[in-house]
Amino acid sequence: MTTHETISPSELWQSIQREAGAALAGDPVLGTSATALLDHSDLSSALATLIGQQLGTNQIERMRFTRVATEAFADEPALIEAASLDLQAIIRRDPAIKGFLPPLLNFKGYIALQAWRVTNWLWRGDRVDLARLMQSACSEQLQVSIHPSASIGTSVFLDHATGIMIGALVSIGDEVTILQNVTISRPESDPRRAPRIGRGAYLSADTTIIGDLTIGDFAKVGAGALVTSDVPAGCTAVGTPARLTNCPETSVPA
Repeated sequence: MTTHETISPSELWQSIQREAGAALAGDPVLGTSATALLDHSDLSSALATLIGQQLGTNQIERMRFTRVATEAFADEPALIEAASLDLQAIIRRDPAIKGFLPPLLNFKGYIALQAWRVTNWLWRGDRVDLARLMQSACSEQLQVSIHPSASIGTSVFLDHATGIMIGALVSIGDEVTILQNVTISRPESDPRRAPRIGRGAYLSADTTIIGDLTIGDFAKVGAGALVTSDVPAGCTAVGTPARLTNCPETSVPA
């Protein structure tokens, strides 16, 4: 895949199967995980199983979460399209990754994001209790807590993905990158409103974003920043409390 080329879920799955076959031939230990993928017919089947394995702590839970994910993917094929775009986004943004198999098997942020897509599907179908159960399991097992009512676009990359908390009603656009220990939450003063993260935004490690505010398209938030007001498109917010820097000339400071 070239830097800007996007492939379909079926083409992606074919690439993953080729990588799994090569892994099986090259390393018998790694091949154990790769062999399990080769038993699946498509990305949705493999992903449902991985979600069940990652979130479940016993056989009953693993079967339950696998079954729910399978149901969600069959009912809403757009979830698998989103999962495909998310996986391809990792290859584009992480120069250390050269294939699809490593992030699929080893990047918990990827699995956590796809598990959220299932919980959001449950939430929209008024299966609130099961959605919360899956959210809790994801928080406990993967250290990523995303409220089922949040809205998240595609080509999103949760990098390292330990200690990520995305609260209720938060909106996140396409092509956003979020590093570890990031909190995005509603203000106590107006819990009906939540942060809105624009397309292509980059949220560095240990940042906190709280309030009825907007992080503009392609804006950046520096490591450890505390953001409580708008960050215009293309600007960088740094410090505690955050201040704006590197803004395009047309941007007006918040």
